[in-house]
Amino acid sequence: MYNIISKSKIWLSISGLLIATSIVALSMWGLRLGIDFTGGSLLEIQYNTDRPSVTIIEEALQSNNLKSLTVQPVNEKGMILRFQDTSEETHQAVLTKLRELSPISENNQVNFEELRFESVGPSIGQELQQKAIYATLLVLLSISLYIAWAFRKVSRPVTSWKYGMATIISLFHDVIIVLGFFAYLGHFHGVEINTSFIAAVLTVLGFSVHDTIVVFDRLRENLPRSNDDFAGTVNTSVNQTLRRSINTSVTVLLVLLSTTVLGGSSIHYFSLALLIGIFFGTYSSIFLASPLLVIWQQMKQRQS
Repeated sequence: MYNIISKSKIWLSISGLLIATSIVALSMWGLRLGIDFTGGSLLEIQYNTDRPSVTIIEEALQSNNLKSLTVQPVNEKGMILRFQDTSEETHQAVLTKLRELSPISENNQVNFEELRFESVGPSIGQELQQKAIYATLLVLLSISLYIAWAFRKVSRPVTSWKYGMATIISLFHDVIIVLGFFAYLGHFHGVEINTSFIAAVLTVLGFSVHDTIVVFDRLRENLPRSNDDFAGTVNTSVNQTLRRSINTSVTVLLVLLSTTVLGGSSIHYFSLALLIGIFFGTYSSIFLASPLLVIWQQMKQRQS
């Protein structure tokens, strides 16, 4: 049996360092919001051969009067153009201009392929931003209340609401790490978050709380019949669920790793957010949530 609880200070230090680093990253750089939240148009194209330079594209599109135009190279042959929300007529005019920049290939094919075009109005973007925040807060509140209710009969030596608090802290730990990592990606690699990222964060919340409840549920079963102290019972419960938690998570992580590497650009960052969140969700359910219960119980003992 692994003595996980006795090394709580190590696990809490690791989690504290990760949370602090993520908060610093978010404070310094923030998240790079996509057009889902800010409103605007996004056009992604993939060239078959060499692509024009960013400067050439920007100069060619000056006559189209596109407001807030940014041109960003992607990989070796891709290009993403962002500009204010526009009409289909302007969209087609932009494509025509881009075709003029790219010579027709030998088999009479256009030298690039349009991968996607998205256009979102600013009011819709702000509405999505608000709903994303409300959805996340509502999920956290619901989880906290549910766990406090589910563990209402386990009031000793730790009251039921502390199970809910430990779960919320673990969820905060998981989500803040994902946000911090994407703040880094947004600042250094231009990665934007969109509605699929919010879906990934909510999925991480669901997976993480499920894993934590498995551990707490085993603890709830063991407490009435255990002759060990609370710390020892928690350690036993964690060890009894350790193999199940790790095996389940590894199978999910292997799938997510495959979709992140091989799934293509449309789901790459969605899978990456899930990959990071579920990895640290598994970590927090074992090394953070349960040690927090023991620390609270020991603090209560010292006060009494």
